[in-house]
Order: sequence, then C-alpha cells, then structure tokens
Amino acid sequence: MSTPTVHERNSDQAAYWNGPAGRRWTDRQEMQDFVLAPVSAALLDRARVARGERVIDIGCGCGATAIELAERVGPEGQVTGLDISAPMLERARERAPANLPLQLILADATVHPFAAGATDLLFSRFGVMFFADPVQSFANMRKALRPGGRMAFAAWREPRKNPWMIVPLQEAYKYVARLPEVAPDDPGPFAFASEDRVQHILKGAGFTGIAMEPVDLTVDLAAGRGLEAAVNGALAIGPVSRALEGQAPEQLAAVASSIRAALATRQQGETVPLGASVWIATATNP
Repeated sequence: MSTPTVHERNSDQAAYWNGPAGRRWTDRQEMQDFVLAPVSAALLDRARVARGERVIDIGCGCGATAIELAERVGPEGQVTGLDISAPMLERARERAPANLPLQLILADATVHPFAAGATDLLFSRFGVMFFADPVQSFANMRKALRPGGRMAFAAWREPRKNPWMIVPLQEAYKYVARLPEVAPDDPGPFAFASEDRVQHILKGAGFTGIAMEPVDLTVDLAAGRGLEAAVNGALAIGPVSRALEGQAPEQLAAVASSIRAALATRQQGETVPLGASVWIATATNP
C-alpha cells in the first residue's frame, strides 16, 4: 500500500502518519483503543447513528470507530473509513469482520472526490485537527452529505484541560528541550482547542446548526495493565514521543523514571486515571 495522493499543504502530515508515528499507533492499537474508549462512547452517543445510515469516518485510523459504526448501521447501511495513514488502515483491514458493511479508503479528505449528497453522517474521533486549510477540507467533506445530513466529531480542548497528555510531557521537559512552539491554528492535536476558531471554520465551510459541547472525561493511561504500561504508553505516543526523538539513552531513561514517579501518584490498582477534555462538535449540512 502506498502513500495517498494528498493536498500539497498536507504533505507533512501524510509523511508523519505514514512513517514512524503511524507504525507506533498501529503497534499500540489495542492500548490506544482502550485509553480513548470513553471519548468514543461519548461521541457515538451524540452522533445518534441509526440503522441503515450511510456514514463516513474521517481519520478512522486503526478502525475502532469505523467498525463500531458499521455494526450500528447494520447490513442496510454503509460505512466508509477514510485515512491518510497506510499502516493504520492496514491494521483496520486486519481487524474488520468480513461481513460488515465497511469499506476502507486511503485518501486525504481535503481532495478526495466524495460522492455528492450520498452520506447521512460525517463522523470523526480526532481525525480533523490536522488539515493545513481546514475550511477547504470541511467544505470538501460537506459535499458528501445529503441536504440535512449531520456531522459529529471530537477534538481535544486546550492542553491544561488534558493532564493525561501534559503531565508526562512536563516530566519530559525536565530533561529534554521543549518542542517548538506552534501557532494556535497550526495542524496538530490542539488545533481545534478554540471554540471560536472551530465555529469560524465550520461556518466558512457552509455548515449550519453548529454546536460545541465541552465534555470532561477520565482516561486510564494504563489501560488496566498497571503503572509500567502507563509509562510505556506515555513514552510511545503523543507529544512525549516527539520530544524524545533523537535523544540519548540516558536522557530516555531519566525521562521514563520521572514520568514513572509522577504517574505513581495517580495510580489506583492496575489503573492510572487522568483527566481529559474534548469538544464534541455537531453541525448540519443545509
């Protein structure tokens, strides 16, 4: 499977998700699905998926939400999972039961030629914060919706509301240089932290009935597997992994030790619960 055709301004993201980052997520698929399960449950609840509907899952990754959506729409419906990462989509194909009404497509949603007006619901769990030109991307995705069709997606709120990511990163910064500062509208996990920005993007793309619901959650960084699983997860995925790229072994060991000590204060049995906060955005195609 090759790298997909992408909009030129999304090429850095395509390289990132088809490189080591995509492989790390694929290798840790089971753990990450467990950690993010509370978000998936909240988003699926707000999306109101009905049997027989046609759904597109944007940034479906390793397939957890696409598979769940396909089970919910049943044989009368159809789900299309779209992602820019070949290794993650390959994992989704391995996992998906053969009898599900699910197709998986390697593509960039900014330029993919969606069938016009054929979809009831656009859905995404953290797949929409990485577009260089989000207005163009959402306008292209909106073409897929029928009149009155819906959209529902989850995006992270600001870092201070997400200690599950920031606590390990603060420990890492005691030993390694901080990641380069990014502008609030640069593609990345917190690109949709601002409610005003998301409202502006969705209105610019032609959506109406836009609602932004803040949802506070608790995620188990250990996925029920104990402190070391939480430490390994913090080191392997997210901003800590980026901060540690190219660091010497002694730096890596020091960071791991510091994260372990910080997470140990949060440990409850085999779990390490930390706070998380997302926006669940919903909108309509007029």
